[in-house]
Order: sequence, then C-alpha cells, then structure tokens
Amino acid sequence: MKIVFTGGGTAGHIFPILAIIRELRNNYSDPDLDLYYFGPKNLQTEVLLSIEKVKIKTIPSGKIRRYFAFQNFIDFFKIPCGILKAIFLLFFLAPDMVFSKGGYGSFATALAAFLLRVPIFVHESDATIGFAAKIESKWAVEIFTSFEETFNLPTNKIVCVGNPIRSGVMGGNKEDALKFFEIQSKKPVLFVLGGSQGAASINNLILETFPEILSEFEVIHQTGETNYQQNNKEAYVLIGNEQLRKSYHSFGFMNETQLKNGFAACDLVISRAGSGAIFEISANKKPAILIPLSNSAQNHQVHNAYCFEKCGGGEVLEEDNLKPHLFLEKLNYLFGHPNILQAMVQGSENFSRPKAARMIANYLLEYLYRSFVPIEGQ
Repeated sequence: MKIVFTGGGTAGHIFPILAIIRELRNNYSDPDLDLYYFGPKNLQTEVLLSIEKVKIKTIPSGKIRRYFAFQNFIDFFKIPCGILKAIFLLFFLAPDMVFSKGGYGSFATALAAFLLRVPIFVHESDATIGFAAKIESKWAVEIFTSFEETFNLPTNKIVCVGNPIRSGVMGGNKEDALKFFEIQSKKPVLFVLGGSQGAASINNLILETFPEILSEFEVIHQTGETNYQQNNKEAYVLIGNEQLRKSYHSFGFMNETQLKNGFAACDLVISRAGSGAIFEISANKKPAILIPLSNSAQNHQVHNAYCFEKCGGGEVLEEDNLKPHLFLEKLNYLFGHPNILQAMVQGSENFSRPKAARMIANYLLEYLYRSFVPIEGQ
C-alpha cells in the first residue's frame, strides 16, 4: 500500500502529518506500507520525515500572494512545473491515495491526483478554510476538519476530528518538568510560544516587561531560531539582576521533549493562535492567553483564537492591544483569581481532541482495506 502526503512545508503542516504517520505505523506494521511526502523543499521537513522513513519528493511550488510582489512573477511559473512533475511522479508511483494538509505547497500534488483519479483526503487545520484546501475539497473523498465552526465546505464530506498532534508533546509530569528546566522557585510558570518560527511581537512584549515580570513569574520562552541570539542579548541587558536571570529560560526551537516538559511545568501558556499550538495546549489541559497573528491568511488565527475562547479555554489578546502594562495587568488579574484559571483549565480540556491522529489513520486504513477487498467472481 502506498500513501502520498502533501502540504505547505511549514511546521503547521508537517507536525500533523508526522502524528498521522506514527499512528499508521502503530496500526499497520506490515512492510508493504510505503509512505511518501510530496512538497516544497524544506530542510526541517526533510530531517523530520526522514527519521520516520518517509520517502521525500520535492515538488516546485508557487505561492500567489494577495498583494503585489515581484516574487509572484517567479512563483507563477513554478506552479505548472510543479503540476507536471507531480503528474509524472504519481503516474509511475501509482499510490493508493493522497492525503493533503493544504497550503500552497500541496496544490500541485492534489491537482495531479485529481487528474489521475487517485483518491484524495484533505485536512483543514483552521477555523477558516485556506485557499488551496477550498479547491482541493471539491476533489476530496473526505474532508477532515479541526474546528466545528469551519464552513464553506461540502457538508456531506466533512468529518470533524480535531488537529492531529504528536503524542510526544503530551503527558509530562510537573515535578519532573520543573527539574528539567532547573526551576527551584515557587513562582507561577509562564510558557511563551510564538510558533515554530517564533513571533517578533510576542518576543518584544516579553522583553518590554523585563525585569518586572520575572519578579512574579518563571518564564519559559520559545523565541524562534532566527530571533534567539538577539533576544538573549537584549534579555541579558534588560533583566540586569543575576538572580532574576535564573527565572528566564529561553529556547530557539523546542523539540518534543522540551515542549512536553514546558506544558507540564507551566501554569499558563502565552501563544500565537495557530491550530497546532491551540490543540497542543488543550491536549495538555492548560489555560492560555492567545495572541493571534493579525495579518494571517483569511484571518485564520483570529478565528481560531475566538473559537478557543468561546469554549472557555483561554482569553484573546489582539496585537493592537499588545501593551506591556495591559499584559501584566491581565496576568496579575488571572493569578489573583485562581477560580478563573481553573475554569479555563476545564474549558481547555473540553476543547481538546487528543485522538485526532488515530482517528484519521483509522479512516485511511479502513478506506484502503475496503479498496483491496476482492470482488466476487474475479
């Protein structure tokens, strides 16, 4: 059996694919299960998928931006090249299905699958459907969604399962996690996440609250690899006090073990509102302040954030209101009212769908099993 995965190439597309692949391996151990990934070239993607023994094929992908940019002209010519390459590879590979996570990097492979009559399954992570996924949904056998609020999709094809998350980021122990980060104080712990690439506005917000915030809280901060060195230099100067510096724990990129311990150690998460982050937060039953990216495509982070807030799992702080004094006031209010935090914990747990990866893997395997049942008389 051959399954081709495709997606945009960012962590938001790759991590759910990783989670599904691991469930497929767990549920179907036969060596005849061949897994492939078709998508734009990305070093992090190649490293992560190679560990899972996934065969990778690079497909040229063009991103058409909704504003004028010279890169649009270059990317426009990548699209037909990607489609032709995807058709060629799929024709000779002859996979049993294609699973798309959406994003501009998935379009060429999904279109090629449609033209070659290969069954397509699509997963939409966000509360608002992306441009590529909206087109691909017309060709799909089944459309998996993360949010019940996702609309503009064929209702007869939708299965709401949540966003697949890696099991390795769940199930940490608080006592072990505090030791992991060498946290010895009794101060509440904040876990600050800016997505896999970091978030400059959130990083700046944290820096602007130094040193005051460290008098009241331990801060575990994922800055993003690009921002890591500069962030640490500024933090060192702004904190000033050597004792307070021990309460600041910064990381560029966090692996699964670090994320698991970060969630286990913390009392509150401060995060962007990407679907992956929200579902990891809720799977760990943590309350959160979500700071959605204001210019995300289709405004999807804002919609994601308010869906989570509606379920009672956290509160939304939009970027226009990202002022250090307002942020500190919000923290002091929440920790001054533990009943509110506890209600947010319950809301976060109610929102969670930790078995999404297993559900999707089961759907895919059941479809394949049905496809391979021999027809009587043949």
